Order: sequence, then C-alpha cells, then structure tokens
Amino acid sequence: RHIEIVLRTVTFLTVGESKSARCDDLESLKKRNCDVAKIENPRGSISIDKNKPVTNRKKDVAEKLKPEQITQIQPQKLTLTLRSGEPQTFELKFKRAEDYPIDLYYLMDLSFSMKDDLENVKNLGTDLMREMQEITSDFQIGFGSFVEKTVMPYISTTPARFKNPCTGNQNCTSPFSYKNVLKLTDKGDEFNQLVSQQQISGNLDSPEGGFDAIMQVAVCEEQIGWRNVTRLLVFSTDAGFHFAGDGKLGGIVLPNDGKCHMEDNKYTMSHYYDYPSIAHLVQKLSDHNIQTIFAVTEEFQPVYKELKNLIPKSAVGTLSSNSSNVIKLIIDAYNSLSSEVILENGRLPEGVSITYKSICKNGVEGTGENGRKCSNISIGDEVSFKISIESQKCPSNGKTEPETIRIKPLGFTEEVEIVLNFICDCQCATEGEPDSKKCFEGNGTFECGACKCNDGRIGRLCECSKDEVRTEDLDANCRKDNGTDICSNNGDCVCGTCECKKRENPAEIYSGKYCECDNFNCDRSNNKLCGGHGRCECRKCICDANYTGSACDCSLETSTCLAKNGQICNGRGTCDCGICKCTNPKFQGPTCEICPTCPGVCAEHKDCVQCRAFEAGEKKDTCERDCSYFQLIKVKDRNQLPQPTDQSFPLTHCKERDANDCWFYYTYAIRNDTKEVYVVETLECPAGPDIIPIVAGVVAGIVLIGLALLLIWKLLMIIHDRREFAKFEKEKMNAKWDTQGNPIYKSPINQFQNPSYGNKATAL
Repeated sequence: RHIEIVLRTVTFLTVGESKSARCDDLESLKKRNCDVAKIENPRGSISIDKNKPVTNRKKDVAEKLKPEQITQIQPQKLTLTLRSGEPQTFELKFKRAEDYPIDLYYLMDLSFSMKDDLENVKNLGTDLMREMQEITSDFQIGFGSFVEKTVMPYISTTPARFKNPCTGNQNCTSPFSYKNVLKLTDKGDEFNQLVSQQQISGNLDSPEGGFDAIMQVAVCEEQIGWRNVTRLLVFSTDAGFHFAGDGKLGGIVLPNDGKCHMEDNKYTMSHYYDYPSIAHLVQKLSDHNIQTIFAVTEEFQPVYKELKNLIPKSAVGTLSSNSSNVIKLIIDAYNSLSSEVILENGRLPEGVSITYKSICKNGVEGTGENGRKCSNISIGDEVSFKISIESQKCPSNGKTEPETIRIKPLGFTEEVEIVLNFICDCQCATEGEPDSKKCFEGNGTFECGACKCNDGRIGRLCECSKDEVRTEDLDANCRKDNGTDICSNNGDCVCGTCECKKRENPAEIYSGKYCECDNFNCDRSNNKLCGGHGRCECRKCICDANYTGSACDCSLETSTCLAKNGQICNGRGTCDCGICKCTNPKFQGPTCEICPTCPGVCAEHKDCVQCRAFEAGEKKDTCERDCSYFQLIKVKDRNQLPQPTDQSFPLTHCKERDANDCWFYYTYAIRNDTKEVYVVETLECPAGPDIIPIVAGVVAGIVLIGLALLLIWKLLMIIHDRREFAKFEKEKMNAKWDTQGNPIYKSPINQFQNPSYGNKATAL
C-alpha cells in the first residue's frame, strides 16, 4: 500500500529517477536519509456534521410526534476525507422506535378465481385497523386491484367478452390492468365501503399482470398517498406473474420505463409498455422504501419464495383458499420484516470500497455480507454498525470535487449522507511559485520541490521546448553506447534525459543515466534476491558481512562445520560456504562424522592398545611403528577410567577381548588435538572349571532322574489296577442269578394222563 508522501527538495532525485520517486512510504524515505521536517504526510479524517440522537418514544405518551420528528438512525450526515489506502471507520446506530407510523396498501388480484377471497377482504379495513392498534397508533390503509393487460392474448377483446369476461350467468366487470381503488387513509369504514363495491373480472391466461400494478404502486407516491414512514405493500393472488419479455405475446416491445402513468386512478399505459423485470422492481421498491408481503396460496408458495430471495425486505405468507387468514398473515409478516435491519448503500465512486461489521443484540457480531444486517430486533432495541470506507486511488477524471454516497436501512426512509473528499495533492501544491527562476528562465511553477512545466515545455527543469528541439536529437542523448534502445527500454527520454519507469512494486527501481540499472534483477538463492544476505545494486549483489558469492549465498561462518569433537569437519574435510566438503571419501554427513564402512572407534584402536598396554595382539611386532599416534595412560581398575560427565571433549568407553578370551577396558578421547587412551592395566580372564561339583551334579542328576522314572511307573500301575478293579465290581453288580433252584437239576418224576380215568393223572 503506497502512501503519498512528498519530499520538498529538488536535490533528492538521483540520475534517471522521475519526479514520482519523491512519493514513497515514510520508512523508505527515511532510509534514503530524507529530512523528516521536509516530508509532507497528510492524513484522512472524519467530521460528523449532523448527529441527532435516536428517539426514545413511548406509545402511551400523550404527546404524538410527526414522522419527520422521529429519528431511528444516528448520525445523519458525515464528511470523510480519504487518503488512498487509508480506511476511515465510523459507527452507525439504529434503534427501532416505538409507535412508529405505518402505511399499508392492499393490492389484490381480482381475476375470477379470487371471487370468494373478495368477500373476506370486504371487512378487512376495520378488522386490520383494530389489530394494528396493538403495534402503532398511526396507521393508514389503502386498496388497489389488478387483472391483466387489456390486449390479446391476455384477455378476449370481442365486445361481449370484454364487457363481461366471465362465462355462464356470472356478472363480472370489464378487465383492467391496475386500478387504485382507495388512497391511503386512516378510515377503516371507508375501506370496507369501497372494497365491498368491487366486482370480480377475468382473463384468459393463468399468470396475472401483477408486476405492472406493483410498479405503479411504488412510483405513484402522490396518487397512493405514501408518507415517509414504514411502507408495506400486501400483494394478494392465487396465480403466477408475467415479467419482462412476456409483453411480446401481445405485440408490446417497449421496456417498462418505471414512471407513473395514472389517470383517474387507472394505469393507462399497460398496452404500450412491457411488464417490468424483477431487477427493475427491486430497484424501485428499494428507492421508495417499500417492503413487500406476498400473500399467496399454497400452490404458488415455491414460486414466490424464489421471488422473495431476489427482493430484499420482502416476506411470503400462505393465504388460505378464501383469504380468511389474511390479517394474521399480515401481522406475522410485518413482525418478521420489522425485526430485521439490512443496510444498503448507493453507488460508490470509482476506486472506493465499503465494508460493514454489525454489533447486534446480545453482542453478536457479523462481518462480510452478515455485517450489513441484524436480526431478531425488538421494538426499543439498539444495534450498531462499524462502517469502513476506503479509497484505493484518486478519481481517474482528475477531478477532486466531493462525492456523496448514502447509506440507509432497507424499508426505512431515513438515511445517512456521507460526503467524500479525496486527498490527491499535498499542501505544498497550493504553495507553488509560478514562473519560478528555479525552472529554467521561469518556464514552470516550482511546487513541492520540483518544477511543474508550463504548456509546451519539458524536462526536469523545463529547459526544453517541444517546438524548438527535434525529437531525434534529444533521443540520441538517451542511447547508451550509441545503441538502438532508448533509455535501455526502461524509461522515457525527456528533453535528452532519461526518466526511468516506475514498476508496480514500489520497491523495484530502475536507475542510472540510461536506466540501465535496477535493484531486482540480481542472482537469487533459495528464491530470495541475493539470498536474503545482501542488496542488489545495478544488477549486482552487494553482500552483507560474512557472506560472499554472486548471490550472497556463500557464508564465511564456520560454526555450522564444527564436529562434536570441536574440529572443523571432524578433521576430514574443508568448510566451504558454511558446508563441509569431506576430503576422505569414506566419511560423509554435515560435519564428516559419518562413516558407514568404517569400524567402530573401539575396534579401530583395539590392536594398538593391546600391543602397547599388554605387548600382545596382531600388531605386537609393529607396535612402535604403527601405534605411536596416541598417549597411553594406565590405571589400576575400571573406576579410575575417565567418565563422560567429567569431560568437556568427546570420550568413548571400550571393552575388547583378546585371543585368550581375556577382557581389557580402555577409553579413547581427543583433547586439544592430542589423542589420549586410558587403559586398565590388568586383564579380566575367565577362571578354569571346578571338576568335583560338575561330577557330583551329573551323578545327582542321574539318580534323581531314575527315582523320578520309578515313581512315575509306580503311579501308572496303581492307576491301571484301580481301573481294572472298578471294572470287575461293575460286572459283578450287573450279573443275574436264579435263587429258586439248581439250574442243572432234573426231576426224576414223570407225569402222564390216563385217558380212561376221569381225566385224572396217574403218577408212577
């Protein structure tokens, strides 16, 4: 975001810089060693011109206020001075006044299908007046009706059908587009009387011409009698609607002009102008602060709910088949509409933006589109809005006259007027010195530290005349090394001097006599200009301390190369641009400490420690030649070995085994480039085996195993005997013996029968 700050000195500009370079943000100017006292830095401001407090009105107070005496929005007028990129924020309060006047206009479809509805509406005036007394003591009601455009194919234009469009014995009035039956009045009886005199009409198609009627109700304020109070329009129908373009069916092609065409309370141009579009209706309803209530039957609820989404501050209610619930519908819809406040603003000047933040009931905050509105507002509730207005640029037409915008709650007549003034010049511009000697023989006005040339003069000091100097001659001075490019294609040749172009990013600057230099085309590292460690001057990096390289990507700091042992690259590489380059190919890692193929420290020095401390091992014969690279210190036991917690340098504890399976312990460390080895002077060798315990153990084991086997065998035999005995006892119990006689005994007595002796048997 650029802040227009002007340095009031002509010596500020360097070679090739244009006059616009004097305008920059404050910090950039300070970095260029500008004198703060010579910097102009104008700021925006807010002035509240009219700030009448919101009205605290009670319905039961005897004194009645006129509508123009009631205030629901505060403040009413402000003046904002805007500077580019600097938003100005103010607070707007809104409070629903009690007993606020209401005008309600009932617009009814009088096509034949609404016949039974008309009967119920005839007493609407007095009934609705009585119900509305609970809300306001100042209520007016009006009535209008509509049918359709009076041309084919919407109606039948034959004389008989035009006179009575209804079929059968029905007596209907001639069709009409829109008729204002009753101007807004506070007399409910008059409403009942006039409505009871209305007759049903008819048309041919299903959609009705309600949009024509709504347009006339909105724009004919004098004929309808609208006051600057809450305006409600109740639209009652049981059918759909025609909209812009449908008029072509009747040969009507002229778009609706959105003007009032009422004569004798009738719309007279329905045959001449097409139906209005939905967007046109939205604009007119909003301009005239009319809130619409669509009272439609259940069948057409989806259609009118979609329409409601397009018309702000509108509601949809379900109308019973005979309109018997119309009063409840109106009361519910009014409560719904009045409990929500939505702010809208008029057309904004070019480059001006506006944002809203709402602080609603119970401290609920909203931003974005929700910042424009508050819901669930009861009578007497006060809500506020934080409104920020910002100008991104000065008017493109060069004019700085004040602009006016208006903010108002939808459906309300009150509004906030905001006058916008733009800061496009510094104060020093009004203190210019005309025909100044500082501008080559008085050919310009010296203002804000620079020359503003008179007509026909060019150059930084207005030293050239457009008529006297040939362009070719001037351009020759702007070509480097007699080349073909003027100002290196990065600037304009003005009076033989290059004025370099400005880029969208103010931090990117062309410079030089021929605009051949810039501060953004240097080498990059890690996607940063000069690696983030230098500045770009004439396409070359000027590195900060401890950095070098074409992109300042080479650090001279060696701390990143230090290994754990304190050596640079572990003594096995060189530190290049803060990164270790290992000279020994076996070593790798950021500090050359990793060697995947190397043995461990302990294994590496095992043979040398063994030969020097114990005169043994593989290097026993070459010990003096190969193993003199470290200092050996012997200690008596392991407790005397250095511990890692006691040292300020890396230390490794080792435990190794020799060919005789004896263990020896030592430590390896590097201190001040000296390798030190501490070794325990005695070996830990394993003792020989004790034969007697081993033999005794084997014998005891064999005996115990034999006893265990005998016990197991004995146990198995006992289990087997017990099972056999149990089986025998079971068979014994199951045996059956005849205890009456010997089964092998045979009686010696034979019996036979004497057939001749009375059938008696004879025994022998």
